[in-house]
Amino acid sequence: MAGKRNTSQRRAIRQVFEQTDRPLSTQEVLDQAQQFKPGMGIATVYRTLKILIDEGWLKTVLLPGVPPRYEIADRDAHHHFYCNTCGRAFEVPCCQALLDTIVPEGFTVATHDLVLYGTCIECVGQENSGGELAVRQGVPVNAEN
Repeated sequence: MAGKRNTSQRRAIRQVFEQTDRPLSTQEVLDQAQQFKPGMGIATVYRTLKILIDEGWLKTVLLPGVPPRYEIADRDAHHHFYCNTCGRAFEVPCCQALLDTIVPEGFTVATHDLVLYGTCIECVGQENSGGELAVRQGVPVNAEN
């Protein structure tokens, strides 16, 4: 069965996720996997992501208004922060105490999803230093925002 083969491409992509602590876009996966497996193409990344999702090792992170991201499926509960400047997504811890204060009395929450939008620390530093921000992940960057 093709899904169970442990190819060098699959090992490279697994290694990328094992070495990062945030959800990755398909392009980020490709860029990082090419460090381990030069010449890997985007079609291989898409195929491998699908296989790893089907196996339950990865899960898709859907953030409104942006292409999907991917992360290891068995991570502890968390939320996400999306940087409007560079287009990267980050994990932020889940705060059950906060959720307990905002749910109306008598209501039962089945599931929830929280995404914070703003500027990551790296981009804030670049904005504060007056340096030009690069375009990343195909997201246009406007240093005046």
